[in-house]
Amino acid sequence: MSSLACFKAYDIRGRVPDELNENIAYRLGLAFAKRFSPRKVALGRDIRHSSEALLNALAHGLAESGVEVLDLGLCGTEEVYWAAQQAGVDGAIEVTASHNPIDYNGMKLVLGGAIPVSGDSGLRDLEQLTASSTATPPKGRPAMTPASFRTELVEFLKKYAPSPAQKRLKIVVNPGNGAAGPLLDALEPQLPFDLVKVHFEPDGSFPHGIPNPLLPENRAATSEAVIQHNADFGVAWDGDFDRCFLFDERGTFIEGYYIVGLLAEALLKQSPGARIVHDPRLTWNTIDVVSAANGVAVQSKTGHAFIKERMRKEDAIYGGEMSAHHYFRDFAYCDSGMLPWLLAAKLVVQSGKPLSVLVEERVGLYPASGEINRTVPDVGTVIAAIRNEYADNGTVDTTDGLSVEYADWRFNLRGSNTEPVLRLNVESRGNESLMRARTDELLAAIARHGGQLVAAH
Repeated sequence: MSSLACFKAYDIRGRVPDELNENIAYRLGLAFAKRFSPRKVALGRDIRHSSEALLNALAHGLAESGVEVLDLGLCGTEEVYWAAQQAGVDGAIEVTASHNPIDYNGMKLVLGGAIPVSGDSGLRDLEQLTASSTATPPKGRPAMTPASFRTELVEFLKKYAPSPAQKRLKIVVNPGNGAAGPLLDALEPQLPFDLVKVHFEPDGSFPHGIPNPLLPENRAATSEAVIQHNADFGVAWDGDFDRCFLFDERGTFIEGYYIVGLLAEALLKQSPGARIVHDPRLTWNTIDVVSAANGVAVQSKTGHAFIKERMRKEDAIYGGEMSAHHYFRDFAYCDSGMLPWLLAAKLVVQSGKPLSVLVEERVGLYPASGEINRTVPDVGTVIAAIRNEYADNGTVDTTDGLSVEYADWRFNLRGSNTEPVLRLNVESRGNESLMRARTDELLAAIARHGGQLVAAH
């Protein structure tokens, strides 16, 4: 089969122009139309300098195939998912590279109902059709109809925020100069918040660095603004804002793992007995919280396509990954970067407790390492070696990579889908020093097998 470097397991991502360019985008538009026969497709883009040209080329391919193309303009992946839920829309594509380096771009594709197009649901077919084509896009503007569903999305989102009659919160919002600003501007008049805006203007040159709050060096601006403005909490997003990251009232970054438990508990109060889907990297806190709230915890392989598929199968109300992807049944089982912080605000208001108090007990009960990455010569070989060293006295699970569980600590070690990188997560039952010791021990074991620090982009 013909292949292209930019086609990954769940989406399209690559350097511009050598791995992804207007020719590929145009051919993908032709391929999407041929493979799925849509009548109407919505297109959106992030703020990267190459995004508009890629969107136009994609639109040319669709329009030439007889597809009506809706141009959503600058927006986030969440808004593309929302568009795909609208009557008569048969598919939607967001042109975005999210948190990847500045010379990258990519695309996230869904069908009507926001059902993801991934490796086993058509993406490989699109890759083959795109790779085998030699067609080149025409000049000029493609036939597109400007469209926006933002007003309707704002009406949907505001239902999850605190009532205007309740306490008014001060919240720091940091889109990282990505795509979240325009939607926040539309939301702001509808919310009982005073927003402190940091790195707010969309700017494809990313003057303050690529928006990726998972990197500790990218957290200072949000943290400092929370402290400076005496805010109730802070929120930061990645470039296409399908992930959001929370900071408590002290400016402390909260690991996404604990937010999963927080949101699960809140949603189970509304829907007792519901199912909650989680990934295998860190699990004990989520399972404990869900069980205590009379819910059912269901483990799924990591990755949005797997989580969404499992949620549909289980009719789960919510799914969460420690990487700050949060999925909601009421949002077509899609990940949203807006619903989590609105729900967190509601919890703060209704409980009368600051965010730090809402999570600190859980952090103490299940201290975790956070995800640690190491490049290795060969992912499979190193995982096999670690399994050989650790599996004898523990319970092994291979849902996603290698998980080994003991009475008082556990770890998950899995490979990246796209590069020779191992990702390690360790947690314990209420013993931070044990967690840190085991983390150091595992990192030393990985180093013996050639593991090295991941070079910064």
